[in-house]
Amino acid sequence: MSMSSTPAIDRQALLTHLKRLEGARHPYTSRAPLEAAQAYILSQWRAWGLSVIVDEFSYLGERFANLIARPSQAPDGPRLILGAHVDTVPGSPGADDNASGVAALLELSRVIMRSSWKIPVEFVVFTLEELGLVGSAHYAAQLRRARTPLAGMLSLEMIGFTETAGLQRYPPWLRHRFPATGTYLGVGANRASQPLLTRVARALRTIEGLPVETLVVPGNGWVFPPIRLSDHAPFWDRGYPALLITDTAFFRNPHYHQPSDTVETLDLAFLERVTQGLLAATATFIP
Repeated sequence: MSMSSTPAIDRQALLTHLKRLEGARHPYTSRAPLEAAQAYILSQWRAWGLSVIVDEFSYLGERFANLIARPSQAPDGPRLILGAHVDTVPGSPGADDNASGVAALLELSRVIMRSSWKIPVEFVVFTLEELGLVGSAHYAAQLRRARTPLAGMLSLEMIGFTETAGLQRYPPWLRHRFPATGTYLGVGANRASQPLLTRVARALRTIEGLPVETLVVPGNGWVFPPIRLSDHAPFWDRGYPALLITDTAFFRNPHYHQPSDTVETLDLAFLERVTQGLLAATATFIP
């Protein structure tokens, strides 16, 4: 699949999604806005003709749900999961964390549905990520029990913030390995996911103006706990190949988990390039 035949991402559509999703979406302190955001996601998918599943589960005596969508023309075979969480911490409007990931997921699903591509892809919006990856742990366990084969899982976790003021930080052992300013997209993998990392990073790097840095950790990432702080980690723990796709979160973004995490702080051009790169990566899974 050449880049010339890859459909274009619509930056205005990304902005529309961001504005509709922005606002505290915590499952206990702002349950109604969380459910409104989920209803918006479902309405978009249904309008585009995707097959939708509301995957309910129990947590501490209450019912919650992940949202799953698949293109009606998706062929059989090991599927690629593109996932992002919709919930926030209390009091944060969660524009970067993680309306940015959900907005990209929605735009990817719209473009793929309007293309002639036939890809075994699945879009999943997880909930209760901020409470300990509850939604993704439920779904990864469900897939493993059913012995469902996966081509891979990509967790879109904060993908809209860049900086040129020297805000980018690192733990000491990474300080001189990566750029001093945060204008790049980070992709993290465990060693078992390295072939998936190579494939996806190669596609991301075809996008002009999108620097990409990668990190591979041993085992399931426990030597560097921050790399486990998203919905890919339960997939690692269940033996599935999975990647973290991120702007590096609190290593860069001063608005992380703050009331100031608003749409106005995001770099929409960067988010557009990241989404275009993810579309290019998804195209490599066309059988």
